[in-house]
Amino acid sequence: MSLRTSSDQAVLARHGWLQAVATVLGALIAMAVVAALGLWAAGAADLPDNAFPRVVAATVVTAVGGTIELSGNAGGLADTNAGLTVIPLSVTLVGALVLGAGFLRPLRHRAVTGAGELAGWAARIAVLWLLALLGLALAARQTFQLSLGEGTLSDLGELFGVSPEVGFTTDVIPTLFFGLLWLAGVLVVTLAVSRGAPLPARLLRFQASVRPAAYAMVALLLAYVVLGVLIALVVAATRGQAAETLAVILLGMPNLMWLTLTIGLGATWNGRVEGPFGLPMPRVLDEVLRSSDTATLNLSTLAEQDGRVWWLLVVNAVLLLAAAFVMAARSPARMRAWQHAVHMAVALALTVLMICLVGRISAHYGLSVLGIGDLGGDLGGDLFLKPELWSAVGLALLWGLVTGFLGALLARPVRRRGAAGNGWKR
Repeated sequence: MSLRTSSDQAVLARHGWLQAVATVLGALIAMAVVAALGLWAAGAADLPDNAFPRVVAATVVTAVGGTIELSGNAGGLADTNAGLTVIPLSVTLVGALVLGAGFLRPLRHRAVTGAGELAGWAARIAVLWLLALLGLALAARQTFQLSLGEGTLSDLGELFGVSPEVGFTTDVIPTLFFGLLWLAGVLVVTLAVSRGAPLPARLLRFQASVRPAAYAMVALLLAYVVLGVLIALVVAATRGQAAETLAVILLGMPNLMWLTLTIGLGATWNGRVEGPFGLPMPRVLDEVLRSSDTATLNLSTLAEQDGRVWWLLVVNAVLLLAAAFVMAARSPARMRAWQHAVHMAVALALTVLMICLVGRISAHYGLSVLGIGDLGGDLGGDLFLKPELWSAVGLALLWGLVTGFLGALLARPVRRRGAAGNGWKR
């Protein structure tokens, strides 16, 4: 009896509320620091009315799937229209990595865990996460007054006393729902990726097929981000614009590089950029998106601007083969090459589906006074970027099948778990 009590106390110590507080706070602090530095580099520190902390809070909220609503008010003689949908994936990625590490820390050095123990540990984190997200959602609200500039709109504004405002607030209920959904996804992916994380006994039979593929996909996504950071640093060192480059790295590097991954697979995105808005992407992408009302963004259209874009095919092939090799090397030796191909295809398709869902961008703002301005001009703009979803997923399945099979062949000489004689088969 005393031994059992001691064991229960040890479990509680490993998974107590103090550890959950440290995990949640660590993730939120890391996200807030990255968001603040990125916004500072983008010039947001100069916002009026001490709005910077609230903009940081809004950035963290959107990073976990929260909903920010834009509003405008210009009086009875004017009209405003605004909207924003974007996820700063650099902030998202940092939060997921810190949260995943904190979640795994009390579980290390164990082979198996009970479902109840695992659920209790996740529930503690979830409760604290929802409370913290509620506080951020309530803090993320601000109103700004806009200048009408010079010209006709300015004259009309002075004549009729028009003082346009734009602000943002958080839609609390959807924010809590999607924030909890994001947390659940991070915890599930964390358990799927970590080879050493304990699982309930009923789930152990799935680890041989799921964990190597999940690990390979996370490694692939991180490799693209690291590659993008290195390229950005080289560009900043040779061409200047260090502040703008830092803002892209700290706010939107995964947005850019994971988009590049899908385009390298042959996927197509449709979009438009007009007005003062811009996207954190190379000049060639911006030029294509400004070329027509609805521009097509793929290898062919980008190559018309710069033929070096075709090198994306080579980069994709190399990195996907490396991911497939890692997946096969971490899999049991008894697994056949066609099984590796299927696992790689499904994992890559799910990864591309995730990129297409979180990589969409939409933003617009406009102002008109007595019909002049037509919600556009210098005081307005519009941008959007969305994928052709199912063709992208289909291409990912095809690439996954090919690279998964080749990766299994490349991993054949590697000594793996379960290797005995001729255990590897085609």
